[in-house]
Amino acid sequence: MARQLASKLLKTEALLQNGQVAAHIPQTVKYSPEELRRMLERHRFVFIKPVKGGGGHGVIKVGRHAGGYYCTRLSQTYRCSRFEDLVRVLSSIKLKRSYLIQQGIELATIGGRPIDYRVKTVKNEGHWEFRAMVGRLARPGLVVTNLCKGGTLLPGRVGLKRSLRGTSASAKLKEMRALTRLCISVLETHFPGLGQLGFDYGVDRGGRIWILEVNTRPQ
Repeated sequence: MARQLASKLLKTEALLQNGQVAAHIPQTVKYSPEELRRMLERHRFVFIKPVKGGGGHGVIKVGRHAGGYYCTRLSQTYRCSRFEDLVRVLSSIKLKRSYLIQQGIELATIGGRPIDYRVKTVKNEGHWEFRAMVGRLARPGLVVTNLCKGGTLLPGRVGLKRSLRGTSASAKLKEMRALTRLCISVLETHFPGLGQLGFDYGVDRGGRIWILEVNTRPQ
């Protein structure tokens, strides 16, 4: 039975031990109102995610605007003029579980819709194989790209070509594969027994690759 690891924080902490990988990880902290205030002072927007769970369930985008703050969950946006009101709204819409705060990345888009990438790898007879490298285009009006939330599946090469004009899709896919192999090496050192891994990558508007999430039970 392949090992599974639910905690996003544990996987992030392990990956941060490698300097080369750490350069691709958005700033991530455990949720608290104090940390949220600090993160919003540093970043224009952040994502609040359950520490355990997948499929985009419970993910909330939080940011600053001229009149104060906003938070978006699925297609519903709430606006608050005071930080204390924002915390109250979040308490009412968050799931009853532990959360983390992740630096928001300005993802490259197609038609104004953010796109990210799922790279699925499986260990077969002692060797890791790439099984999928696909783009996931968010449903119009949503901030999450998950297929179960209405996202559209695209071949990775097509997504990169359409979202990053003037950038070599082949070079970007090669960079993603190399980063994936490095991450696998780091994670296997910390968590022996892994059998499959799904990496969710974001590519920002400048072409930089970010590791948004790693799943040990990828769909």
